[in-house]
Amino acid sequence: MDFINKSTVEIARNLLGKKLLMKHDGMMIGGYIVETEAYIGTEDMACHSYNGKRTPKVEAMYLEGGRIYVYVMHTHHMVNIVTKSENEPEAVLIRAIEPIDGIEMMAVNRGKDDIEISNGPGKLTKAMGITKELNGSLINEGKLTLDEVNCRWPRNICVTSRIGIPDKGEWTDALLRFYVKGNPYVSGMKKKDMKNVRDTWDQK
Repeated sequence: MDFINKSTVEIARNLLGKKLLMKHDGMMIGGYIVETEAYIGTEDMACHSYNGKRTPKVEAMYLEGGRIYVYVMHTHHMVNIVTKSENEPEAVLIRAIEPIDGIEMMAVNRGKDDIEISNGPGKLTKAMGITKELNGSLINEGKLTLDEVNCRWPRNICVTSRIGIPDKGEWTDALLRFYVKGNPYVSGMKKKDMKNVRDTWDQK
């Protein structure tokens, strides 16, 4: 996947349906990405690199596209894929996955089952065992990989403002969140809007 020449918004959309996998003791665990958010660098008031902020904690954002940026918020790890060229600090936050491989291990890691396994950014990282150890590493070169072959195609994609972005001017309402419509693993999905997971993907 091209993480450099495409826009961060395009990448955030295109990641839906790709399979995010983490290697544990020779086995792969993870699932299909169903929700993402785009963060548009130094101009984006909600982005960690806003106004050119550059500290050791956010340094991974300044690496070339395809690197992994992991940060901690309220004790939860959040996993992002860096986009654009070096020193253009943009990224896509992976907010939720539909688990498919190693579900039992993920349920044990989370202490939860069903949609609670991975229907949120901190939940999916705990389920998959993603920590700051991965920060700055290149996706597909280590434990965390993106499977673009065994992927799915969203039947419908919804676009909304990002979650938990108050008081950031126009960036609070910017339409930079993307999710698979009706997929029950999307964070905050209301029961009345949930569909059977099979009905949220096109068959190709």
